Amino acid sequence: MSKSGTTFLKRFFKVSTIYKYGFTWSPMYRRTTAKLIEVSDDLYYVKIRLKLNWKNRNYAGSMFGGSMLAATDPIYMIQLIQILGDDYVVWDKSVEARYKRPAKSTVYGEFIFTSEEICHIKKSVFENKQTDILKSLNLVDEKQNIIATFNKTVYIADKSFYKEKLKARKTNT
Repeated sequence: MSKSGTTFLKRFFKVSTIYKYGFTWSPMYRRTTAKLIEVSDDLYYVKIRLKLNWKNRNYAGSMFGGSMLAATDPIYMIQLIQILGDDYVVWDKSVEARYKRPAKSTVYGEFIFTSEEICHIKKSVFENKQTDILKSLNLVDEKQNIIATFNKTVYIADKSFYKEKLKARKTNT
């Protein structure tokens, strides 16, 4: 799923539909074997499903941790890019992964933003020109057992500030 492709498709489809199917069909995301199964119209809520299969099964017979991490990796960043719009720059900065128990069946993850969080992000960027946020996500099995927890740090900046920051770096090198 690319930004230019999304811009073109917005003429024909809701952003949530593009988001859901764009991820599913995107080669980079399809390789994770995960699927977006629910996306709210405002993109504040996304739910993924990752089934255990021969493509993501490890030597011990459970789900490969890298598959779980890859399935969760781009969601928050692209959610924010779409929610905040073109005046912001959004990048994944880091992730901390904690695997709690082996995934021996299908796992699910929910990516949630609230209106208050989005207002806080916009206010923080307005005041400081850039900010980092921490989002936590649990992957759970069908019985709601926590399989893995991922703590993601996402960087958000005012686009004009970010461009000036890049120019300053280039002139200093």
